[in-house]
Amino acid sequence: MRSLVICLVLAASCCLSRAGVILDNGAPVMWAHATGQLTDLPITDGVLTPDPWHYLHRMSFYRLLIAATDPYMSSMGPGENQSPIWGLPLQLGWMLTSGRLADPTGLTVCGSQGGDTADMCISPNSWWGCVNYFNSVLPFLSAVKQGFMGEGVMVQMQSPAGVEGFCTNYDSCKAAYPDAMNNWDSFFQGLKDATTSPLPDNEKKDAILGLYWKAQTSSTAAASACHEKLNSYSGVEKAFANSWLNAGEYVAAAHFQSNLELASQFMSPLPGRILREDDVPPNIPDLTTEENHSLYIFSWMKSIDNFLGGTLANMWRKAMCSVTTRESGREMLRQLLFNPEYATSSFLSIVTSMSTSCG
Repeated sequence: MRSLVICLVLAASCCLSRAGVILDNGAPVMWAHATGQLTDLPITDGVLTPDPWHYLHRMSFYRLLIAATDPYMSSMGPGENQSPIWGLPLQLGWMLTSGRLADPTGLTVCGSQGGDTADMCISPNSWWGCVNYFNSVLPFLSAVKQGFMGEGVMVQMQSPAGVEGFCTNYDSCKAAYPDAMNNWDSFFQGLKDATTSPLPDNEKKDAILGLYWKAQTSSTAAASACHEKLNSYSGVEKAFANSWLNAGEYVAAAHFQSNLELASQFMSPLPGRILREDDVPPNIPDLTTEENHSLYIFSWMKSIDNFLGGTLANMWRKAMCSVTTRESGREMLRQLLFNPEYATSSFLSIVTSMSTSCG
């Protein structure tokens, strides 16, 4: 029955539209099938042994993380689902429904939609799945180490046959990627510190978001180990992947609050399938106007940054120097992505002016 439900959910999500499916009944895709109990994950000799190459296990990491950290997120705003961590499971769900967790080499059916077992498989050959490994396994291991999952919990990730080169426990990840693990440790410690901080909520919120995005961007930087896997994709998909990484720098510097509502809005125009060699953004017939526009904006930001020798991204980071300018930056990104009338030249001139005023 469980396998049948999974198949039906995936089939329905794929038939809704060509656009990438971000939400499933108001939550990340397959959220209801991910476990909210730590002990539901595989256990061997008292050690948790989840399989990070199984979609539901990765989604379970996020469900457990959000549940464990929500009590520390009161400064994020009123109501539920305000945690910035929501952006990560939403992103993973989009990768699944758009086919980006499948094996791009075609040598295996891992991640294909030909059967329920294959559907839940995340291919180690997938660049997207590889990058996400660093933004799922690393924060989960750090949270466990920092005591968010209870005292004395030990985790050893499974390494399926043929999967090599990935750290599988806290110590090995700390040794291989010290910056990323240190930053995730700082984020989780910062959540604890915020509960006793005398700062007003808006400043605590900005500080927490700063720690969160520093951790996430350092995880993405660690994922440079995935670079060779990009060679299995079309040139158009590779260009999109690189511009997607570049866009992440702007979102991070603006301390975007990637809660459930806002993150799903920003991800909704992401392309709902892997891009082919003959695709010419922003004129891809079977993609929506919104998807084509987002591809154009991502590409524009990356090309301008390349043309300026990386100075656009540097100017943006410099401009995001205060709580106020970061608020303005978030609105500028929203206009850029969702308002076709918002001129890219306006964005460039405003960033230049803001970076100068920041000193």
